[in-house]
Amino acid sequence: MPKKGGKHAEMGKEMQAQCKRAKVEAASSPSVMSFENPDSLFGSLISPIKQETFFREYWEQKPLLVQRSDPLLAAYYQSLFHLSDLKDLCSQGLYYGRDINICRCVNGKKKVLNKEGKVNYMQLKKDFDQKKATIQFHQPQRFKEELWKIQEKLECYFGSLVGSNVYITPQGSQGLPPHYDDVEVFILQLEGEKHWRLYKPTVHLAREYNVEPEDRIGNPTHEFILKPGDLLYFPRGTIHQADTPLGISFSTHVTISTYQNNSWGDFLLDAIPGLVFDTAKEDVALRTSIPRQLLMQVDIADSTKKLSHLLRRLADRLENTSKLRSSDMKKDFIMNRLPPCLGCDADPLTPGGKLPKIDSKIRLQFRDHAIITVEPDQENSTHGLRFPLSYLDALKQIWSSSSVNVKELNLISDEEKENLALSLWTECLIEVI
Repeated sequence: MPKKGGKHAEMGKEMQAQCKRAKVEAASSPSVMSFENPDSLFGSLISPIKQETFFREYWEQKPLLVQRSDPLLAAYYQSLFHLSDLKDLCSQGLYYGRDINICRCVNGKKKVLNKEGKVNYMQLKKDFDQKKATIQFHQPQRFKEELWKIQEKLECYFGSLVGSNVYITPQGSQGLPPHYDDVEVFILQLEGEKHWRLYKPTVHLAREYNVEPEDRIGNPTHEFILKPGDLLYFPRGTIHQADTPLGISFSTHVTISTYQNNSWGDFLLDAIPGLVFDTAKEDVALRTSIPRQLLMQVDIADSTKKLSHLLRRLADRLENTSKLRSSDMKKDFIMNRLPPCLGCDADPLTPGGKLPKIDSKIRLQFRDHAIITVEPDQENSTHGLRFPLSYLDALKQIWSSSSVNVKELNLISDEEKENLALSLWTECLIEVI
């Protein structure tokens, strides 16, 4: 059993006041998850905390605990995943490593207890009961439609990939040692109770995962018990550890994470090569040769002044342009994000309804998933429908309007207008109304 925090591990006054405020508001105004749009989904996820309050006071700054102890809200997130779901899932062919990890924190270190190959439910339950091992279930949204919808809408909301893991820990046990992550973390408590301790970051807004030894992290800054319906948020870099208390048969929570490698530094690394390439076409200073043997020198102090001058020229160029090409970050997001959740019976690859004609009125479907991007004509460019640059204004019309008449599209000929509408309709991106 992990050590408990002492009197110095009490929750700070500010956190206590926030938690009390959240409990009172939650009790007076019960809330349920809203899937109407990305904004309403995130609002219901952190309710009763207002979104503007969250981003002003907590995002990337400090932890937030929302306790929903009212009986009406005890099952706020409970439908997302249950321990009992594992039996059926194991029969569908889960594999150790790919789908499930079995682990336990022993003497401050993570001990992985995975077997080989397919997961056998009886063996899994034996490790859980007898070895007090934590079950870490990867990407549960593959099997839970409601989780899929949450992640898909959060990806639209943040404009960043969103991942999830379910953790199921038996009583008197801890799965992972104290560590920090490189993602923004939202913990949703589903079943049982979990005892959490958070510590002051040693690396603020960390860019990588790291385990921290107990003797380095000091006393917890926050300590509390999460119960079903509770939410915990903390920024990347926040050191944390959690265990299931004795007397609680087990704990189930889902960790939803986002904003991995999504900082200004990452964006600069992604966008600056394109900026340099485009600027060099027009600025001869960037096309002049580097000094002889510069690449062979250890000390390039004499050239740093020239580099600083060139960087200032790039900064001037940047201030006077409205376009900045993102390369890998945008492609990674587009190609790896979750598609809309349409239900089991829907066929998203089969267009339906009326065929668009020149007199039709059309509207965009899946607006939150549609991205218009301008790229050079290269084989390795982003997947998707490709159109001539002359179609850009018409595509923007469709994207920005609640509905638009085909004949009003900003293209020269009626044939082009109909062809654009038909191309989008064939891919189920528009519907005729």
